[in-house]
Amino acid sequence: MNILPFLALACPLDGAPLSRKGAAWCCAAGHSFDIASQGYTHLLPVQKKRSHDPGDSKEMVVARRRFLNAGYYQPIAAAVSRAVLADLPPDATLSCLDAGSGEGYYLRQLAAATGEGQTLAVLGLDISKWAVLSAAKQDKRPNWVVGSNANLPVLSGTLDRVLCMFGFPVYAEFARVLKPGGLLLQVDAGPDHLRELREIIYPSLKPERGGETPVPAGFTRQPGESVRFSVDISGAEQIADLLAMTPHLFRASAEGKARAAALTALSLTVDVRLTHFRRDAVG
Repeated sequence: MNILPFLALACPLDGAPLSRKGAAWCCAAGHSFDIASQGYTHLLPVQKKRSHDPGDSKEMVVARRRFLNAGYYQPIAAAVSRAVLADLPPDATLSCLDAGSGEGYYLRQLAAATGEGQTLAVLGLDISKWAVLSAAKQDKRPNWVVGSNANLPVLSGTLDRVLCMFGFPVYAEFARVLKPGGLLLQVDAGPDHLRELREIIYPSLKPERGGETPVPAGFTRQPGESVRFSVDISGAEQIADLLAMTPHLFRASAEGKARAAALTALSLTVDVRLTHFRRDAVG
C-alpha cells in the first residue's frame, strides 16, 4: 500500500487552489496558512467559527482515542474499509476525505486495509483542533486539517470517496468535492445502538426515527448495509470513555451520568447503518 497526503486543497477564504510553500499553504491572492510543527494545518478562519474552541474538547478526544484504539468498533472500521475499497483494481489510486475524522481511527484502519499495489491519497478534516492534533501525532502520512464540513477547503471534483462517520453531513459540499461517480459513505447510529447504556442513563427512551436517510440532491442511493454486534466493556474508565465520545454526555442528566459512573461492566449492542450514495454525473 502507498499512503499519501491529499494535496488538492482550496483556500478557505476565496476557494482558490492552495500550493505548499515551505511550511505553509498559500493561494495566489496571498492568503497563507502555516503548517504546525505536528504536521497539520488550520484552515478554519476565525470569522467562520461559531465558538472560540469548536468541536470536541481535549478530554473528549483523549477518551475517544483510548476507546477506539481498544478495538471495540473495529467491525465498523472493517465494513467502511471494505466499502471504500470494493471492486478497485489492485493498482488503483484513490483519493479519500474523512469529513469529521476525529483522532483519525477510521482513516488509519482504512490505510491498513489498502492493497499492496494500491495508492490512497488521504485527507482528514475535523473542526476540533484537539482531534486533528491527536490524529497528526498518530499518523504522519495523511494530510490533516482543521476545517468545517460547511466550507470544505477542497477543490471541486477532486475526491473519489467521502466518509462521514457519525458526523454532520453537508451534502451540497460533499457533492461539490466528489468526482462524478464518486461515493459518499455515511455511518449513523441504528435504532438499537448502545441501547443498554441509554436505558441506564435516561428515564425512558424516545421512539427512534424510522426510514432511510433521504437521497440528497446530486446523489443516487446504492445498496448499503447494517453492522450489528455485541461488545463487553469492563472497567469504569472504559465505560466513561464511551460516554464521553457520544452525544449522551451532554444530553444525560446528572443523575443519569452518575448511574453510568457507578458501572464496572457493561454488555452493549452496537447497531449502525452504512449508507452509500454515488455522486451523479454533472450536467
